[in-house]
Amino acid sequence: MQAARLSRGLRQLGSVAVGFVPINPRLPGLLHLLQRVRYVRTVVTSVRYLWALVASLAKYDIVHVFSASYWSFVLAPTPAVLMGKWYGKRVILNYRSGEAEDHLRRWSRTAIPVMRLADALIVPSGYLVDVFARVGLRARAIANVVDFDQFRFRERRPLRPVFLSNRSFERHYNVACVLRAFARIQRSHPDARLILAGDGEERGALLGLARELDLHHVEFLGRVTPDRMPGVYDAADVYLNAPDIDNMPGSILEAFASGLPVVTTDAGGIPYIVRQAETGLMVPRGDHEAMAAAALRLLDEPALADRLSACALVECRRKYAPEAIVAEWQRVYEGLMA
Repeated sequence: MQAARLSRGLRQLGSVAVGFVPINPRLPGLLHLLQRVRYVRTVVTSVRYLWALVASLAKYDIVHVFSASYWSFVLAPTPAVLMGKWYGKRVILNYRSGEAEDHLRRWSRTAIPVMRLADALIVPSGYLVDVFARVGLRARAIANVVDFDQFRFRERRPLRPVFLSNRSFERHYNVACVLRAFARIQRSHPDARLILAGDGEERGALLGLARELDLHHVEFLGRVTPDRMPGVYDAADVYLNAPDIDNMPGSILEAFASGLPVVTTDAGGIPYIVRQAETGLMVPRGDHEAMAAAALRLLDEPALADRLSACALVECRRKYAPEAIVAEWQRVYEGLMA
């Protein structure tokens, strides 16, 4: 989504030609059936991706590589960096994973040498700047983009006990903490609702936990496409976020833009984008009791919820508007070509 938003902004400049090579391209015809087979899918998709890189690189001056961690870093960003340097192009490694610290520690012999090849190492938050500095890598922070045409601000008056969590059902996002917090909330507000938008390997365990906690009014929406997410934010009144590991979650910024007061854990880079009791409420990682208490505080103090939402919107428009972020990227590109 960030790649798509940045691409749209750059195209509007008129002075930049932008191409895009997906790391998970859909294969045509009968070859698409191979992508349904585990392991075979990885091989055929990787071959198609590498072929697309070879066919595209000659046309461009700068290779902007979006990067995650672990095996994903090996399969997609590493070939792009190596091939970009082989073709004599300027290479930007745009690393975005909140698992960077563990990745750099466990995969240092393979990851760090590849990162050093990049002409610029760009990350979405000051948190990752600090992580990379500890291993001798100099990074620059350019924040995520928020599309204010897509996410519209709505005041929550009165503030209803309708909660939203939209993180993937992966262990490090700890959606279980949200469920446990909601169980405590529902003791005080039996009519409270929880909307869960997402999917992943923890789905079965989370469904089981919801039954074990005897939760009511919990809606598992499954995976929601980006075009439907604004409506999901609009349906809720409070945003709950409980990761144990994170970087700069775009979902928090989208909640800011949509007018939802935010209650979140203090994982990773979140304290770099949420100011305690000014733009949101932060609680310790894994502390569902503190999360429930913070959420109940918002319901008891609607003026606080109004103030948090208003301050968050001002900060969001000031720091994460597309025009400002695209201008920062344009300066990076121009600096590399100077």
